[in-house]
Amino acid sequence: MSASLSVSIEGWDNGKPIPGKYAFGVPAAEGHVALSDNLNPKISWNDAPEGTKSFAIICHDTDVPSAGDDVNQEGKTVPEDLPRVDFYHWVLVDIDADRSEIAEGEDSKGITAKGKAPGKQGHGVTGINNYTDWFAGDADMGGDYGGYDGPCPPWNDSIVHHYHFTVYALDVETLGLEGTFGGPEALAAMQGHILASGSYVGTYSLNPDVPA
Repeated sequence: MSASLSVSIEGWDNGKPIPGKYAFGVPAAEGHVALSDNLNPKISWNDAPEGTKSFAIICHDTDVPSAGDDVNQEGKTVPEDLPRVDFYHWVLVDIDADRSEIAEGEDSKGITAKGKAPGKQGHGVTGINNYTDWFAGDADMGGDYGGYDGPCPPWNDSIVHHYHFTVYALDVETLGLEGTFGGPEALAAMQGHILASGSYVGTYSLNPDVPA
């Protein structure tokens, strides 16, 4: 069993609503949703155990509808009892062991149509998030979405969405991942290498009748 990392995020209290500047979309009077600042939040960690050789960060939403039939449809509501699945918003691995934070905006500043290229960055190696799947086939937005892209849950969902930012301390300098790997691939590569982990949670909603 792995030990616990102490993880903190500037911008909101653990378990509380995520401010709009860290989101992909914010509520709008017309059209329900407007694009937002899409900044990654400042995330920091400490209490890494001896032997830590790198860190990884995974952010995922655990409340995404498993079927899209009612998503963002006028006159409909995504039912509360619909089974939910994971949606990955940030996959970052091979963070140097001497780092203890990712600064606000270091991984994402604004929305990049067709996505940011994944791969080696100054702060680690980014994988793709699930906006890659969401925008697949969209002539204006389709592409590989590397690094962080923030919350934008259905504006007609009946439940609040929960975003789990998890930091992992690993016993390897690199997971050897490259190209368009995502959250599942990163988590699979970490198995057997996790020395410690810790999470910080934020909530978000675009439905005015379901406050976060």
